[in-house]
Amino acid sequence: MLTRRTLLGTGLALPLAAAGLSGCSRSTPDPLRLMVPNAPGGGYDTTARVLAGAINQGREDAAAEVFNLAGGGGLVGLSRLETERGNPDLMMMMGLGVVGAALAATPRRTLSRTTPLARLIGESEILLVRSESPYDTFGELAAAWTQHPARVRVGGGSLPGGPDHLATYALAAAIDVPASRVRYSSHDGGGPLLTALLRRDVDLAVTGVLETIDQLRSGSVRALAVTSSRRVIDGVPTLMEQGVDVEFENWRGVLAAPGLDAGAADRLVDLLRAGVRSQAWEAAARRNGWTSRWLAGEEFGDFLVEEERRTAVLLAGAGREDATG
Repeated sequence: MLTRRTLLGTGLALPLAAAGLSGCSRSTPDPLRLMVPNAPGGGYDTTARVLAGAINQGREDAAAEVFNLAGGGGLVGLSRLETERGNPDLMMMMGLGVVGAALAATPRRTLSRTTPLARLIGESEILLVRSESPYDTFGELAAAWTQHPARVRVGGGSLPGGPDHLATYALAAAIDVPASRVRYSSHDGGGPLLTALLRRDVDLAVTGVLETIDQLRSGSVRALAVTSSRRVIDGVPTLMEQGVDVEFENWRGVLAAPGLDAGAADRLVDLLRAGVRSQAWEAAARRNGWTSRWLAGEEFGDFLVEEERRTAVLLAGAGREDATG
């Protein structure tokens, strides 16, 4: 999966009657909660809200609320999930950012104490500059970055180990910028990152497409490239089209508490499958540039193990030596 430097890899209360999931009748529905392990407004949060609406579309026995538990790049939420052993009514939105944050933690953590449910989508990273930036193409920026690494300040909306951080170092490696000379700064999500870009605190922003679509459409920023294998925004070329040997895709999925019996896990997977097949979800996917990456149950669990391995390699080789000057 790392050929061509590719990495496939980053209370919502749904009071659904247990009867609706198991076929038994029940007078009072139990709340099924989907936790978002970061602040409102980010990629996980937006995806969770779309998922809630999709799950509830046309249902009379469901109502969606959002439950955010931010902190530690998703690790506060992960810790909460791990303590809810056997709870069939709690899920957590997650993705590559949580994988990376867990591996970058001291001591290192994994997702082995959770129940993998499903991977939902893939999302490209996008490379942004200010509208008045002197760099009109990624080639121009790459030339300046390679010649004078300290002069190009890169910002991301994720902590070390997150998708923006990993994508930055994959990109630097592809154009021969030493990892030790990358000036990467972390920001608390896409909003603060865009503020930093417009304030000239960074020269290049690396973040998820969803986080910046509104600003891109308004013309306040310009996109130099996307990291996907194909174009996801009209007029914005991929890195591969520009001769840069990098593909990088963030992804989002859902975990459940540890210790679930097979029946409970299967019911949750069925609920997610119905959501991503809905018209509301498909419309949001087209609008936000998402690619379907459905993978459920044990196959998703196997993917997470392999993703942890790949991310650990990237962290060891690049992301732990950010330059500061």
